[in-house]
Amino acid sequence: MNWLAKINLTVVTERLGPFKSALFLLTLIVICLFVGYRIGNFYHNFQLTTLEKQKTRLDNLYEQQADQVERIHTLEVELAVEQLASQNAQSTLKKMSIEHYQVKKQLAFYEKVMAPEKEADGLVIDNLKLTASQSPHHYNFQIILVQQQLKKRYAKGYVDLVVIGSLNNKPSQLKLTEISAVSSKELLFSFKYFQVIEGSFTLPENFTPEKIQLSAILTKSKWQKYQKLNKTLDWDIE
Repeated sequence: MNWLAKINLTVVTERLGPFKSALFLLTLIVICLFVGYRIGNFYHNFQLTTLEKQKTRLDNLYEQQADQVERIHTLEVELAVEQLASQNAQSTLKKMSIEHYQVKKQLAFYEKVMAPEKEADGLVIDNLKLTASQSPHHYNFQIILVQQQLKKRYAKGYVDLVVIGSLNNKPSQLKLTEISAVSSKELLFSFKYFQVIEGSFTLPENFTPEKIQLSAILTKSKWQKYQKLNKTLDWDIE
């Protein structure tokens, strides 16, 4: 900018004269305005072009975002449908499995009753079912006995039950007569094909059950000889 400081307007005016000096100054101002206008116009157009590009890019991004959101919603719906279908399939499989187990269990039971040649002769302890009641340490039991002789006669006798476990961290055995109000008459059986015996018992609070020992005793009579069947099962509450 030192060259501007060297310009002396008085010298220029004296050399060119007042008219030419004014004309020169006016021309110089016009040139500066024109150059400034062109530069400003170019910068303005550059800004408009840049803004248009940014706007186009932003619109594309918004459009891509909308597509992605729509795709996410579609995938979420498909996932929900798949989860529902999977839950329904699992529920159906579970139901079929339970039904298959029940049918198989019933079939095995009636095979023992109607087709004894597939099993050993005589009395069989078919099943022992234990269920917890609403009262603490109180349980219900259900015993199913099956008679498998080819020439069936009435099987007569009684059942006995012993709970094996720990009392105060020491091995212990509790007889049914010690923990139940079931009478000896309710434990008698007399049947030709099968019989269900039911009852309940209450365990001491500090007793931990581990196994059940079930016995079916055939009393000696004219038609049957004395026989005792024992079956030991793990403690299993349904």
